[in-house]
Amino acid sequence: MTQATGASPETGAGKKRLLMMTGAVVLFAACGFASTYLGFWSPAALLEQARRDKSQDALGDVVFLGLPRIEHSLPGSGGRNVVLSVSIETGAEHAAGIEQLMPRLIDAFNAFVAGIDPGAYDKRGVLEIVRAELMTRARQILGEEAVKGLLITEFLIR
Repeated sequence: MTQATGASPETGAGKKRLLMMTGAVVLFAACGFASTYLGFWSPAALLEQARRDKSQDALGDVVFLGLPRIEHSLPGSGGRNVVLSVSIETGAEHAAGIEQLMPRLIDAFNAFVAGIDPGAYDKRGVLEIVRAELMTRARQILGEEAVKGLLITEFLIR
């Protein structure tokens, strides 16, 4: 048996094609580096502009509405009080509607805070639970699209 030895005609063309592709990649990389180095454009400036545009869109119409301070005495706790201040994050188009429904919102928040077991305040993670429950009540009253966030600005047990 004899084996055919010898270079196939395709290997020379394959090496030539690989060499041309490598040269094109190196040429494009050199042109990109040179244009950046000479100051024609800056990748960091492009990313910063995109980040700036995105942050302006995200914060363009945000309004924070503060609710009056909620203060409740804890039953059977020897005169301890819970003090809670809340702000609602919303869009400017929903601010008037939230102002109109503020009494209903304050009533729901007062009812929730008054219904918390006094022993629960001594447990770890109570602030996250309170925030989640207040957010749920706010969204039930005001609607999902009106409430972007709920911030607890003051939480005291004294």
